Amino acid sequence: MKSRLLFFLSGVGLLVLPPLSPRLTAQAQNPTLPRYTVRDLGTLGGMYSYAYGINNAGVIAGAAATPTQSGGIAQTAFLWDDDLHMINLGTLGGSGCPDCSSEAGGPNAKGVSPILSETGEIDPNGEDFCAFGTHRQCLAAIWKRGTMTALSNLKGGNNGQAYWTNNQGQTVGLAENGTADSTCSTGTPFQALRFEAVVWEPNGKIRELRPLQGDTVGYAFGINENGQAVGVTGLCSNTQAPPIVPGTRAPHAVLWEKDGTPVYLGSLSGNVFTIPADINDSGVVAGASLYTDGTIHPFLWTREKGIQDLGTFPGAFLTGIPCCHTLNNKGDAVGLTVDGTTFNMRAVLFHDNQLFDLNTLIPSNSGWYLQFGGSINDAGEIVGWGTINGKTHAFLATPCYTDQTDSQCHDISVADDKSNDTALLPTTANVPDLREVRSRFGRLGALLEGSR
Repeated sequence: MKSRLLFFLSGVGLLVLPPLSPRLTAQAQNPTLPRYTVRDLGTLGGMYSYAYGINNAGVIAGAAATPTQSGGIAQTAFLWDDDLHMINLGTLGGSGCPDCSSEAGGPNAKGVSPILSETGEIDPNGEDFCAFGTHRQCLAAIWKRGTMTALSNLKGGNNGQAYWTNNQGQTVGLAENGTADSTCSTGTPFQALRFEAVVWEPNGKIRELRPLQGDTVGYAFGINENGQAVGVTGLCSNTQAPPIVPGTRAPHAVLWEKDGTPVYLGSLSGNVFTIPADINDSGVVAGASLYTDGTIHPFLWTREKGIQDLGTFPGAFLTGIPCCHTLNNKGDAVGLTVDGTTFNMRAVLFHDNQLFDLNTLIPSNSGWYLQFGGSINDAGEIVGWGTINGKTHAFLATPCYTDQTDSQCHDISVADDKSNDTALLPTTANVPDLREVRSRFGRLGALLEGSR
């Protein structure tokens, strides 16, 4: 299986504490730690699915295989709601490009979802900007009220990617400009043009987020409700456009203030690999950085204390949190850890300044092995993907606290795959109601062989 948005980023929310010594702590040692029920989100009729984002209303975004998509890489954007279930958002290629791929993030509180999608056009420079292996043009887009709309590129650019949209309607990502640079293919295979971190305003106007002095390219992964964004800048020769190969080609971690001023966040061991994953509304930044021993550690950054190492699991060569919206406003974050010997991948939760294997917090008889925590909302609901019955599926993990009875917190571990029900496909009549229905009751590069 290859999933696209594994950016190996990490962090913890509002807690500003010394570096931790993470352990697989039992729930009994932390009475505030919830247990979780797990729900299978199904697919779009294919064999696999990935959840990339969840908003505070519980609406989930991601990508899944249709019946004609296979190999773990090809995928189509979806939104999922408790009533309407999984809805196929399609691609910018439309019916004329049945093998085009797309992915969805978010959505925000108004139901706007950031999209990256292939079109049916072959890239004129032979680039593979969104790394689906097709060398098609790839554009940033938003999905709103039943319609996917491409966002503008910078002048002279052909490609873009969108990652997160805040509740003000600002969307962050990256877009190519028209500057050809022969060194770009060193940083990103097949790349010919420079790319910049950008914000698309609610009216669709694109605004550049300038890189640190001396840098020439960049990208942004997260934006909070105050308009502060986080991402990476560097030279085209040493900075890889997402998806990321962990441990290299991400030199400078950056926070952009609301006015676009870049702030250098530092690193744990020099300017080789440091990536901020998210920024919460208090301005706390979470990310991952190459440590002095060659492993990748999560970090927390605050304006008062700078960058702080949060430790890692014993034996892990990588512990981190992926883009996007993986840090909530209550101080919890989600991600993954990868063992350095077996290369097994486990979903993890950062809670109360400790690191937990999410698999220890779900029913032992659920049938699930949770591999990747992809997003967490302020209610503590977690989405990502794992394996069940030998298949890789997106999941929703819902917290159940000690003051809830068994009837209030029951195990939902059975498949919820209604992807072949054509009545659930999007129409302009039913899709805009997603957020309203919920309101009534509530994106790793080529990291490992077999993951994307």
